[in-house]
Amino acid sequence: MLILVFKKIGYALLTLFGVVTVIFFMFSVLPGDPAQMMLGQNQSQEQLDKVKQKYGFDQPISVQYIYYLNDLSPLSFHKKDKDHYTSLNSEKYSAIQLFKISSYDVVLKRPYLRESFQQNGRSVSSIIAETLPNTAVLAISAISIALLIGILLGVFSAIFQDTVLDKSIQILSTLGMSLPSFFSAILFAWFFAYVLKDLTGLNMTGNLYELDDFGEQRHLILKNLILPAVVLGIRPLAVVSQLMRNALLEQLQEDYIRTARAKGLSEFKIIYKHALKNALNPVITAISGWFASMLAGAVFVEYIFGWNGLGKEIVNALETLDLPIIMGAVLIIALMFIIINIFVDIIYAWLDPRIRFST
Repeated sequence: MLILVFKKIGYALLTLFGVVTVIFFMFSVLPGDPAQMMLGQNQSQEQLDKVKQKYGFDQPISVQYIYYLNDLSPLSFHKKDKDHYTSLNSEKYSAIQLFKISSYDVVLKRPYLRESFQQNGRSVSSIIAETLPNTAVLAISAISIALLIGILLGVFSAIFQDTVLDKSIQILSTLGMSLPSFFSAILFAWFFAYVLKDLTGLNMTGNLYELDDFGEQRHLILKNLILPAVVLGIRPLAVVSQLMRNALLEQLQEDYIRTARAKGLSEFKIIYKHALKNALNPVITAISGWFASMLAGAVFVEYIFGWNGLGKEIVNALETLDLPIIMGAVLIIALMFIIINIFVDIIYAWLDPRIRFST
């Protein structure tokens, strides 16, 4: 098991290195001067030069790439020259000094995602720390809705195979899988929060926490979570429903089910205590991947519903070309993809010894 874990971690580090490289060079070739983006239109050449020196923009792309890797690496090198970009500035780095090599200090630090171009120099880490929990709440709510309703629909569809109910559920599942999130978000917001607002009491836009009329106290508004969570959960719900139906029908044809029926067990006990547990394996496989993708797929849903999550922050950063936020957010999403996939692979290896021996 340990060999498998080390292999997965090694693959993850290589993947993450590739992601970092692609992100850096993809955004570095975009037209525009980052220093000018930060200062705006009214700036002098002296101000531009100072900003370029402070953020390393005056260096060649290859050197900037080394700086970026150095910022992200937990083990990093920092020049003792206070005017150098890599100088161990306490405002930038939260670090523990390990030892010295020539003119460099070797430190152990938290990864530094740099500062926003547009938000008065706020650190990207603090922006992500504020918005990522909201996205996580939305993703967990959406995946919970997809699991509960999807499994229930899949079970009913399998029990009443080839009936009107089964065919109706399959049609709805097909529509759910083919419906783009941005379109369903607009449709749900218009219908449930505008047309039926008097009945539902839902808002077209809103966040999990909102300030009162005096702007002093924050209040938890759970109803603002309903529409974005439902919209984000539609596609995985449809997938779960189809997988549950097919897996349960397959299990109901197995020999142990025939044995259970021969013993006189009721159909409810056969499905609930025997078939359902084994039929959940492909559902868990699919849902783990969907949960990771929700963190990236929530972009349009959050923006349409005004949900202050990481997805909405990415859209705002794209509009203003706030590159550090975009790069940091994409990197965090990629990291979460990798972590979730490693976690799922380790669980499968623990549950099924054949996976350990095949790797």
